[in-house]
Amino acid sequence: MDLMRLFEAALLGVVEGLTEFLPVSSTGHLLLLGHFLGFESTGKTFEVLIQLGAILAILLVYSGRLINVAVRLPGDPAARRFVLGVLIAFLPAAVIGAAMHGFIKQVLFETPIVVCIALIVGGLVLLWVDMRHQPQVIPVRDTSGPVHGWQGEAQPDVAYDDAMRFPLGMCLVIGLCQCLALIPGVSRSGSTIVGALLLGASKRAAAEFSFFLAMPTMAGAFAYDLYKNRAALNFDDAALIGVGFVCAFLTALIVVRFVLDFISRHGFAPFAWWRLIIGAAGLAGVLVYG
Repeated sequence: MDLMRLFEAALLGVVEGLTEFLPVSSTGHLLLLGHFLGFESTGKTFEVLIQLGAILAILLVYSGRLINVAVRLPGDPAARRFVLGVLIAFLPAAVIGAAMHGFIKQVLFETPIVVCIALIVGGLVLLWVDMRHQPQVIPVRDTSGPVHGWQGEAQPDVAYDDAMRFPLGMCLVIGLCQCLALIPGVSRSGSTIVGALLLGASKRAAAEFSFFLAMPTMAGAFAYDLYKNRAALNFDDAALIGVGFVCAFLTALIVVRFVLDFISRHGFAPFAWWRLIIGAAGLAGVLVYG
């Protein structure tokens, strides 16, 4: 096994872990980086299978809450509604992804310019939505002192602040939004977050629901892609996937633990600008170097 190939696999794994749960498109980053590194995997399977590391990271971080839901499931209607909501949100992308698997992998995954355009357009949309959901300042009467006055109090204009209590209809719409992420560069988390924000979710709740939805979506994509490419994989692929998996797991573990607090403080604008920068740089590179 070429050490340079292992290094590239490790680098791609780190990028996967850093970007999977951020609205920047991990697949877009992997495809562009792989394109410029000249990294090739059988049927682009490496890029999908190393997601298992990120899946296990989020399962580990959320294991306590998931166990709690599982324990409550038989007798708690709220727990059953939450699980049903996640499944409803998962189904549209699962059905369309399976039906269009060949086109997605053989055409869209092989067209870097599509990835760059999707990154740029998605960045503009995310920036617009983030600005649209800034907290509103509502005047509040201050009677605490001898001279009465008014103070500004931030009141976010949101209807849903708990990712585990989204209505089922809202979950379905978010799931339909996730279908846009079948285009590499759009971002699975970005499309679901934007959908949730437009439907009235808080920024933190929108990001957290995208985490919950990632579990069945990523696991399903992993299992389906492994099945479709089982005959083409070899030992060298397994070694590269193993290295990428470990790196993705470790970096995703760090990201998942801290990203919600970051989003609560800074919103999604930093990710939007990052998308614009990477998309523009990638587009320039593709046009100049091919």
